[in-house]
Amino acid sequence: MAVSVVQSSLPLLDSKSEPPALFDGTTRLYINEKCPFAQRVWIAKNFKGLDDIKLVNIDLHDKPAWFLEKVYPRGQVPALEHNGKVTGESLDLLKYLEEEVGGRPIWPVDESKKETAQELLDYASTFVQAGFSALRNKDSNPTEDFGAVLDHVEAALGKYDGPFFLGEFGVVDATYIPFIERFQLTFQAFRNYDITAGRPNITKFIEAVNQVEAYTKTKQDPQELVQTYKRLLKL
Repeated sequence: MAVSVVQSSLPLLDSKSEPPALFDGTTRLYINEKCPFAQRVWIAKNFKGLDDIKLVNIDLHDKPAWFLEKVYPRGQVPALEHNGKVTGESLDLLKYLEEEVGGRPIWPVDESKKETAQELLDYASTFVQAGFSALRNKDSNPTEDFGAVLDHVEAALGKYDGPFFLGEFGVVDATYIPFIERFQLTFQAFRNYDITAGRPNITKFIEAVNQVEAYTKTKQDPQELVQTYKRLLKL
């Protein structure tokens, strides 16, 4: 089933852009629409119904001086301006939204699912690094260099009933889907490799998450993403 991509109405703020009224009590989530790490938190914001959080779209190739000097000197997204301070790092922000901001819960309540969730969040960096490493290396064999990591995710998706990691959509799904989305596109485009082949759980997960509005509202044009990673990975 085809999924429409929502066209953004967010202005892209660059070095010539004026800042918003910083630290005026407004909660702002600084993102870049093509950044998968920022997309994690953007999905969580949507799912939790935190409509009062204002999105600010930062040009990562031409960053505003005010963003570096007054908001987040590390110059990374996502970053959250809340209660007079700024917090960064996507996984930290997923927890911060739950504990400090509120809204619809995105973390599991069941203790065994909490433990599983943490294990999968800890594994996320392995998944991301292995995927991009296999993409970047033109001589890599995706089956050998990325297959075992994909199989680990496939097995994790089969632990609970339902198409999502913990049975129902939540924090783990928001963490993984931005990268699964990109790996599905880019491995097919650059390596002629289908990450879903022989992995029915990943296939069902992708189909199911594409019915979750919190995610689909963050999707970007697939061809633009492919071109972005062609430039970034010099493929």
